Amino acid sequence: MEEGIFQQRTDLQELQQAVGEIQSEIRKVLVGQDDLVRLLITAVLADGHVLIEGVPGIAKTLSARLLSKTLSVGFSRVQFTPDLMPSDVLGTTVFNPKDAAFQFKKGPIFSNLVLIDEINRAPAKTQAALFEVMEERQVTMDGTTYAMDKPFMVLATQNPVEQEGTYRLPEAQLDRFLFKINVPYPGEQEEVDMLLRFNQPDMEDPVTRLQPVLSAAKTAILRRQVRSLHIEEPLLRFIARLTQATRQHHSLYLGASPRASLALMNASKAIAAMEGRDFVTPEDVLEVAIPVLRHRILLTPEKEMEGITEDEVIRQILQSLEIPR
Repeated sequence: MEEGIFQQRTDLQELQQAVGEIQSEIRKVLVGQDDLVRLLITAVLADGHVLIEGVPGIAKTLSARLLSKTLSVGFSRVQFTPDLMPSDVLGTTVFNPKDAAFQFKKGPIFSNLVLIDEINRAPAKTQAALFEVMEERQVTMDGTTYAMDKPFMVLATQNPVEQEGTYRLPEAQLDRFLFKINVPYPGEQEEVDMLLRFNQPDMEDPVTRLQPVLSAAKTAILRRQVRSLHIEEPLLRFIARLTQATRQHHSLYLGASPRASLALMNASKAIAAMEGRDFVTPEDVLEVAIPVLRHRILLTPEKEMEGITEDEVIRQILQSLEIPR
């Protein structure tokens, strides 16, 4: 009875239909990686940024491009390199001789969906230039604040294997990403399916065949729906206990921040909406716990040397907590 009452409160049919259409469009090109696509759509609905990590050649950049094609919004791509300056990303003030005045020329960050490829290739000063825009959705230059158009979302990629010529992202920046998604190699059958799909000598760029599903206005409406979803107080207490446990765990040098609690709540609401429910269940929180927390915690040096991973510690913490029912 209670579930029936909840379902009548918010109609999520249109949201579910949009999610299904986005998935269908992306599957026209991308083989497998369903978990990656699901989390990317979750981030769109939860208004969060995403860090995608994986070895070269597993469609990290392609996935971001495909997502941008399904959204009828502005898209820009920035290739981070060791010589990239903050002004190359944010923009710079230039002198206009016609008006005899200085004008701000906006950089590529001024778009709706921004793909930052190999984000750990740029030095610290360029990475730090993203702090304000990722958190506050604005850029301040020469005392003037420029607000970003909505929606605004950063999709960043990085390679965890190659460390030469890279700069580790600071914790303050990692904390601004809703998810860190680790992309694995495809399975054998998925790789065969990929080869069969692309074994066409006269095949044009398949990305151009994708059709947009969501406009900026519709995205804003769906995000408001997600924010309005119901979450019981026991679940909120569970989220708080989870983040508190990361700060007290013996294997961790640094625990998750309060921003992580908000990310868990918002992401679990988006998952619930995608499932057609306007209320959050414990399973929704558990589904997003690892991608929300894995980049917000730091292992102690001893545990790093033992080969323990952040994901394993999060699973240990989840197993130690009583899950509300």
